[in-house]
Amino acid sequence: MARPKTVRAPTAASLPSNLRIPSTTPSLVKSFGKLTRQALLDLVFYWLDDRNVQSFEPYLERDEAEGADDEELGPYPAERTIDDVRNAYQELQVRKGGKREVIDRILEGDWRHGITLRQLAMVDLRYMDDHPSSLRWTALELTRIDADGAQLAETDVSSYIPRIHASTFLSNIQQQISPLVKAHYYLARSNTLPLTFLRIFVTNSPYQHPRQPPETLTDASRVIHVAFPDSCPFVYTSIASSTGSKASVNAVATDARSLQRIVRDAVPKALSLPQRRYALKATSLTAKNLQALLALRGPGRSNGANGAFSIFADAVVEGSPLDPRPAYTVSPEELLNQARPGNNKNQTTEDQTESETHGSGKKTRNSEDIHIPKKRKLAIYSRFGTSGHLSSAPLDRLDVRLLDRPDGDEHDEDSDTDQTQPSLSLTFAGSDVISGIRRLAELGVVDPEKMPSWMTGEEAVSVAVVHRGQRVIKDSG
Repeated sequence: MARPKTVRAPTAASLPSNLRIPSTTPSLVKSFGKLTRQALLDLVFYWLDDRNVQSFEPYLERDEAEGADDEELGPYPAERTIDDVRNAYQELQVRKGGKREVIDRILEGDWRHGITLRQLAMVDLRYMDDHPSSLRWTALELTRIDADGAQLAETDVSSYIPRIHASTFLSNIQQQISPLVKAHYYLARSNTLPLTFLRIFVTNSPYQHPRQPPETLTDASRVIHVAFPDSCPFVYTSIASSTGSKASVNAVATDARSLQRIVRDAVPKALSLPQRRYALKATSLTAKNLQALLALRGPGRSNGANGAFSIFADAVVEGSPLDPRPAYTVSPEELLNQARPGNNKNQTTEDQTESETHGSGKKTRNSEDIHIPKKRKLAIYSRFGTSGHLSSAPLDRLDVRLLDRPDGDEHDEDSDTDQTQPSLSLTFAGSDVISGIRRLAELGVVDPEKMPSWMTGEEAVSVAVVHRGQRVIKDSG
């Protein structure tokens, strides 16, 4: 009797965390090579911990029956027990050496039978912890919506911040994404920041051809990260960048814009309940520095103490913006005296260090500031605040799009084209854009009194669409 033919049916289930990538995949060396030697050893010791070793089992002598031929040619003999594997890496930690020997030991020795998707995700998130400016992040606001789809205004922020239960959230987001792409999900806590990361790796649709090359599983262009800061109604999203990725050229579902849209739609639905629905609203803020996003759209003072309002957050003056006392309680001269760099202990130390570094033969910042007219300095403090030259939340980019026609013709101002297609686009880039604009104001290049608030950092935005001199709030950023 003929054996029945095997039928392979597509499935919408997520990729399992124990799915192994062949250790001979060349791109794995690049993925592991992003980490330092100590970071690699830290991960290995975590994998070999008694509580985790069942999920990350190394190759031992008992596995030789499946590949005896490979054992004879392998550069690293298989260890007998887990303790022997630990001792091998402890010896690597004691002696000095390069990280390549650690990578070779992992891929050609103790995990020669493959690296799981969970291990690769852990490598990725460890690199993000060590390099918080490695990706560009977009801040989105989580808002409540009613049955008709209208956004609800909440007075108590804590009343509409949903609680995330890991297993329930992953199950819900899988239901939203699985009909479109096949994905692997990894949820983990940041070791350095008050954030919870969700790493989503996607492959082609489950209804396409199931066989894919192993390099596809290490393709960074198929990864999107979602960060949930603690106790605040904001979510950060980021698409991993990749150069020269040929595996995803024909994958429409893994296009950066499509992937961003899929996840943005899925996250609020996964957080929603039958009587509590959520949506994500753009905040016009993108940055490479996660700490800047936490300062501007995080659980702290959020965006209510930037620019001129920083005098209250920095305790330069007493009271608050809602103080009922007359405005002349704090005179401009008093504000200038309180805001001098010498009155700030941190700034004093910084200026002393800078003076020692430059020496007496060169002009320091303090010597240059002396030549700034008093009237201009007061205007700068009133617009940019008193935080000093270096911002606590630096923005590396500021994109400006002007919708006004260059000829001044306003007859077609209501048309869709004029409202969506900018007539002029400007991009400011650098390590700290707002501080750079402040420096231009100090040098007299720009007039601080005529500058819009989004250029002084008061609105805490990195994207500004301007029409008739006013910033236009867009639905998507």
